[in-house]
Amino acid sequence: MDIIEIFKALIIGIVEGVTEWLPISSTGHMILVDEFLKLNMSEAFKKMFFVVIQLGAIMAVVVIFWKKIFPFSFKQRQFIKKDTILLWVKIVIACIPAGIVGILFDDKMDELFYNYQTVTITLILYGILFIIIEKWNKGRTCKVNDISELTYQTALIIGLFQVLSLIPGTSRSGVTILGAILIGTSRTVAAEFTFFLAMPVMFGASIIKILKFGIEFTSLELLVLLTGMIVAFVVSILAIKFLVGYIKKHDFKVFGWYRIVLGIIVILYFTILK
Repeated sequence: MDIIEIFKALIIGIVEGVTEWLPISSTGHMILVDEFLKLNMSEAFKKMFFVVIQLGAIMAVVVIFWKKIFPFSFKQRQFIKKDTILLWVKIVIACIPAGIVGILFDDKMDELFYNYQTVTITLILYGILFIIIEKWNKGRTCKVNDISELTYQTALIIGLFQVLSLIPGTSRSGVTILGAILIGTSRTVAAEFTFFLAMPVMFGASIIKILKFGIEFTSLELLVLLTGMIVAFVVSILAIKFLVGYIKKHDFKVFGWYRIVLGIIVILYFTILK
């Protein structure tokens, strides 16, 4: 029944909204959710849906950080906000590596890595790295404590880390935050810049998937897609606000342990229980 597929889209939207911004891998969770909550749709639609649903999450960033990312001011004498323009230049620079790799190898990476084995490995691997890096980072003095202090070189290095997120289970937010911390950026700046990087990356990925799928949708497909996006938007607002508050007092080790435990559960399910 159509209502069942819409309900599934609602659940998937909740999972997307939570996992997109927490460093626990949204794509990895999407693959796992599909194992238990299979959409009764074509494989082509599902591949597109699991990417395009992220547009709802993007809009949450736009709403929350509108004042920081909108480059124009209608109330001040200076119409164009120079600092915001420079921030966007850094965002574009950081997005170039993942954009190039994604465009060139999108289909190949889906074919090779879009499976539970890859998700399991990356969940556990980056979970361990989170714990190790946070212990190593304890007590270190951060070189970058405000997003305006990010240099173009630093932005590019963070962008190179973001390439790793093209492998499912890695977590785009997780790997860019880890990379930023390694090169001396505070957790707050690392998380905020990661939010901003998501906009062009996820928008570009969504456009690619929609063009490959085609712009003609059945009424059910359109309803399922819109349901997932709207729910992801609402839940993302809550998740982003939670993470911003959380990192002011805590590190990311708890997410590392979560990834390891989840990875072990996935191994047990697919090798023993299934």
